[in-house]
Formats: sequence, C-alpha cells, structure tokens
Amino acid sequence: MRESTIVPFAMGELFNNVNEFIQPMVNHYFDYIRIHVSQMGGITPCMKVARLGEWFNVKTAWHGPGDVSPVGHAANAHIDLAVWNFGIQESHFWNEKAQAVFPGCQTYKNGYMYINEAPGLGVDINEKEAAKYPIGTKSNWTLRKGDGTIIRP
Repeated sequence: MRESTIVPFAMGELFNNVNEFIQPMVNHYFDYIRIHVSQMGGITPCMKVARLGEWFNVKTAWHGPGDVSPVGHAANAHIDLAVWNFGIQESHFWNEKAQAVFPGCQTYKNGYMYINEAPGLGVDINEKEAAKYPIGTKSNWTLRKGDGTIIRP
C-alpha cells in the first residue's frame, strides 16, 4: 500500500514490543507511530519507539480514545512534550463526572491541549468520587480464541 499512495499511514496500535517497530520503520511503511501507551508497557518503552522514529522521520500519534483514562491521556501528553518528532495527538473531552473522579485532567482551549503542571502526570484519582460510579458486571467486549473464534460465556 505504501507504494500506491501518498496518504500518511499510522501503525503500531496493536504492537506490544519495541522490536516490532524496527523493520516497518526501516522500510518506511508508515508515517505515524500509533501506540496505546499502557499496552506497550508505559512511558519508557514508548519513548524508545519515539526515539527510534526520529531516525526514520516517523512522527508520533499516541492512541487516545475515550476508553483510555485521563491518566493515560496525561501520559500521552507528557511524551508529546518530551520528543522531537511529535506529530499529532488523539484526544478526548472529559465530562464533569470524569473531571471530578480525575482532578487535574487535561483541558482544551482554541485547539490546544493544556496539561496540569502538578508533580507526576498531574492527574489524581478521587476515590470517594469514583465510588459513586461502580463498574457493572456486564461487558460489551467480544472474547476470542487465538484462531479468532468467538468464546461464548
């Protein structure tokens, strides 16, 4: 696909190891590193991949959907601020309940993300507020075996 279009590609969302990025970067298969930071193992391995991307002109685009907590989004933003090859950041706008449970969430104004400058990632967890929203036992996840067949509970 790379040879048939000039459309930028993002890759890596399902990768779990720094080594999975080496050959695709060497071969210039993609333009943006798209990593789910917690799936990759945290900030340190993601920084290693970002540094590798610098050598091949690959920018960052950390995965940041709505099912990633404000803590995860803060980790994304902190990496963005620390790398030379920042590209773009997927974001999520937090409702009042989420902001109450996670004080220090990043905020947005005029297309810019602002992070809390408190120590660490700047986001805390208010356990008393979180207790108001217990997790139910039902899930919308589809469980599959290694061969892809669906597991029925």
